[in-house]
Order: sequence, then C-alpha cells, then structure tokens
Amino acid sequence: MIRKAFVMSINPGAEAEYVRRHSAIWPELKRVFRAHGVTDYSIFLLPGHTRLFALAVVESAAQWAAIAETPECIRWWQYMADLMPHKNSGEPIVTELKEVFLLT
Repeated sequence: MIRKAFVMSINPGAEAEYVRRHSAIWPELKRVFRAHGVTDYSIFLLPGHTRLFALAVVESAAQWAAIAETPECIRWWQYMADLMPHKNSGEPIVTELKEVFLLT
C-alpha cells in the first residue's frame, strides 16, 4: 500500500459549500475510487483558513493516476472548479507532500 498526502486550497468563502458537496459525494465516484485500489481517503480543512490536507491509501501509483482519466473524476472536478484553484482541465492544483515520519 502507498500513502499519498497532498495539500490543496479552496477559494475564500467557499468552505461551507466545499464541506456540503463532500458530505454528498457521488456514489459513482466512490465506486471509481474503490475500483482503482483506494482503501482510505480523507480530506481535512484547516479551520479558519482555505487550506486542505488530503491523505489517501492506495494499492498502486498507477491506479491512483488512472482515476484522473475516468469520466466520473473529470465530472467531479468540473463540479468543484468554482470552489477551488484549478488547472485548465479542471483538476485541482495539488502539492504533494513527502512523508518524513510514520509510527507503525
């Protein structure tokens, strides 16, 4: 298993809407994650800020990367684009983090 950690941002004032949309994440998007080897995926909002921290546990980097090519993921990015800084493709701007400590 691979742990993927990254940070993203949301637009100022979009915090409540970001949370609302994720509380009703589409079942078909959940199925895509599971079908692509995602066993755990969490997103955290830093209170009082627009910074998000995400942690995903995946079976392989290739499966994780393949999610971005699915119609469900592309549609989700389009749905979220008004709330987040994003690339022309709609993909959120993501900064990957390097793991420096893990207690096992």
